[in-house]
Amino acid sequence: MAKSPQKLSRRQLIAAGGVAGLTGLVAAASMPGQAQAVAAASPVSVANNGKYDTVKLRENAINVAAIQSRVRTVDVKNLKPTLQANLDHVVRLVDYAQNRPEEWGPDNVWGAKQDLICMHEFPVQGFIPWTRSELNRIAFELPGPETEVIGARAKKYGCYIAFGCYAKDKDWPRHVINMSVIMGPDGNIVAKQWKARNILGLFGDVALIGTTIYDVLDRYVEMYGWDEVLPVARTDIGNLAMTAVGMEPMLYAALAMKGAEVLIMSVTGGSNADSAMATARANRIYTVGVGNSVSPDNIGFTDAAGAEDEGTAIVDPRGTPMARSGNHHEDIVRARIPIADFRKTRRFPEVPMALLLPVFQQYQPLIKPNGFANELPDTYREAGALVRKRMGMEPMK
Repeated sequence: MAKSPQKLSRRQLIAAGGVAGLTGLVAAASMPGQAQAVAAASPVSVANNGKYDTVKLRENAINVAAIQSRVRTVDVKNLKPTLQANLDHVVRLVDYAQNRPEEWGPDNVWGAKQDLICMHEFPVQGFIPWTRSELNRIAFELPGPETEVIGARAKKYGCYIAFGCYAKDKDWPRHVINMSVIMGPDGNIVAKQWKARNILGLFGDVALIGTTIYDVLDRYVEMYGWDEVLPVARTDIGNLAMTAVGMEPMLYAALAMKGAEVLIMSVTGGSNADSAMATARANRIYTVGVGNSVSPDNIGFTDAAGAEDEGTAIVDPRGTPMARSGNHHEDIVRARIPIADFRKTRRFPEVPMALLLPVFQQYQPLIKPNGFANELPDTYREAGALVRKRMGMEPMK
């Protein structure tokens, strides 16, 4: 369980020595259980005085495509053919995003090769309220047959492909992990980024059963370190971060502080142009808000995302859309990001940590982490009951 934070005096704040020290004190004070002990030996890569970790860029500018596709749910009772149909559809959309390779040229922006292709949270498996046993049947092994297929397209085009999925891991038996995956131009997985958390208490008497970092925070930090809680993939097309967490501006700010240059927001049913514009403007980073199209054959997504707000957009650090979908059906938007110039001239927002720390350090959330540490709900209704229990509420009747 999380420990009650100690109060910090003004003398301690001054002794912390700037943003880096203040950030460390926030982390140390608010980490639960084992995570607090591990943090001292688990450094976090954070921008300091405008400097942050990078690797050499392969190009001065990159072409980015965001694919607004349907949520096509696989049939657990007919898994192999429905999964294959979805995978074929994703591959076809990647081909469409890459236009016609024979016409690529250095001055042909709109017909040029795409360096980064972004997709939403569940482009292959789809989504319905499966049971845990059903989820374990459809969950991907990483690497596995599905990433081999998508990786082959990444290798063919020499690009990165980012998408979300349900995944399983032998180190986490029975857990089904909400995962963001980035495939590299060599066809291999570059990054596996767990979803940081689900917004709990949002769906009444039900809740999601996919495991996030917040659900198992202590063990996660013990295994992977604190830097992997909010990971940034440092690639030769820029620093990439991908999140399927919606309505979480402080999380987006933290990813920017860690050096993310392109943030991919892939929230199924929740990514939209407005949130991408606000995130980009507040954090001064390029933001890809990649949503799903209307999906008539899928529960809950008949009017989601693109229907009302043109859900997919690529936005510059001023919050200005560089490209956005013009409809709520399947669509592909493209933009060219001058990543080298951005890296040279980037200026981080000045976060007044000395003013914010006393509030952040003492604030206690209603729902503490590690909810899946000792019990795993088998259904959405069981998960909802667990959330109500964690919130100190009576069970639904």
